Amino acid sequence: MRFSVISSVAYFIATGLAAALLTPAAAQIQTNSEGLTSDQVIERSGVPPSAVAAVVNDAVVTTFDVRQRMKLMLISAGGQIPPEAMPQIQAQALRDLIEERLKLQETGKWDLVVGEDEVQNDLSLMAAQSNITVDQMVDELGNAGISVNTLKEQIRSQIAWPQLVQGRYRDRVRVNEDEIETTLERMREDVSKEQFLVSEICIPVDNPSQAQEYYQGSLQLIEQMRRGVPFAVVAQQFSACTTAAVGGDLGWVRAGELDEELDNAIRTLPPGSVTNPIPSDGAFIILAVRDKRAAAIAGEPTFTLAYASADESLGNAAAHAALENIETAEVCFSRGLRIDMGKGVGFSLLENVTLDKIDERFRPFIEDLERGEQSTVIEADGAYHSAYVCDKDEGLGLPSRAAIENRIYSRQLERIGQQYLRDIERDSMVDIRSYNLTQPNG
Repeated sequence: MRFSVISSVAYFIATGLAAALLTPAAAQIQTNSEGLTSDQVIERSGVPPSAVAAVVNDAVVTTFDVRQRMKLMLISAGGQIPPEAMPQIQAQALRDLIEERLKLQETGKWDLVVGEDEVQNDLSLMAAQSNITVDQMVDELGNAGISVNTLKEQIRSQIAWPQLVQGRYRDRVRVNEDEIETTLERMREDVSKEQFLVSEICIPVDNPSQAQEYYQGSLQLIEQMRRGVPFAVVAQQFSACTTAAVGGDLGWVRAGELDEELDNAIRTLPPGSVTNPIPSDGAFIILAVRDKRAAAIAGEPTFTLAYASADESLGNAAAHAALENIETAEVCFSRGLRIDMGKGVGFSLLENVTLDKIDERFRPFIEDLERGEQSTVIEADGAYHSAYVCDKDEGLGLPSRAAIENRIYSRQLERIGQQYLRDIERDSMVDIRSYNLTQPNG
């Protein structure tokens, strides 16, 4: 694989649960002004302690599983989910568990097994977020009435599913140069405009005939945020985008970088505002503009160069012939040659270098080159030298072509993964039992 687009680490837990575990007596997290603990809130929610919640092919999801997941969600949210949002938390907990069962069943069919060591590595990273050991984290979870096994199953699914989707479908994803160039051109045209610090929530519309229901559900999420639930918490629990792992954080985006309908929505919003649900690519997208800043001022260009040199002993003609292979050797993305350039020819990738970092003898041959252009062959110090421009930042602070390619690739693969899961669910037996998961006790 040329590059990885989905992290296996369960950051959505690390950013919420790890922070919560810093608080002493995590089991006593307050959820409202009445001082209710997570256990008390769940008791009021109406989820029975022991029953079958759903059957997923040959796997059973129990109400105990649902309650465990709800506790985990409450703790990872730092107790900031109001009791009136519990019906949605119940439904989301059950939905997450069903999807995890489907994902693990499918990965099992392909003999994709996540080892205990991989799970432990993620647990270690999560514990490190709170400067505690894994054993201490397990104890804190136990104090909150949560078995570490519920967390392990979640991690196992999050590691296995992206690996399966990438392994099966990565060759179907094609990011062509026109897409990258179009995105860059749009960003260059808008570089004089503001930049936006954006977060997102994605709600896939599985059935177009139910779009209005999904829209209303998205409005309910916005209403939760108006009542004080942080955007990041809602994104972690409800968003289908991969950015849910980091609370929906897209980072700083420039005008023209997002799809047109999303781009138009954020331009008019003041910082601290949230859009209404926006239909986009088979989903409703909710965007939050956390901050704005002035456009970057053009500065000194930086280059990413594929550099190669040939020993003078090769002779002029042979050295020139060898160095002409820099472009086809694909140093730029693969970090290594795909063909043998021959004995006595060396290469390296020089990333994000400014002209003042380049040997002054070579600067005149490089400074006016654009992306995709190669310098002439230069003779110096008993060798022949040449450089190919993999990328060039005009000093406007634009992301690299590789970063743009990775983002487009990730988005396309994410959509394929969502459709893959929907197809699996349609072909599976998913029986949700009739007990009322969505109405709290009176």
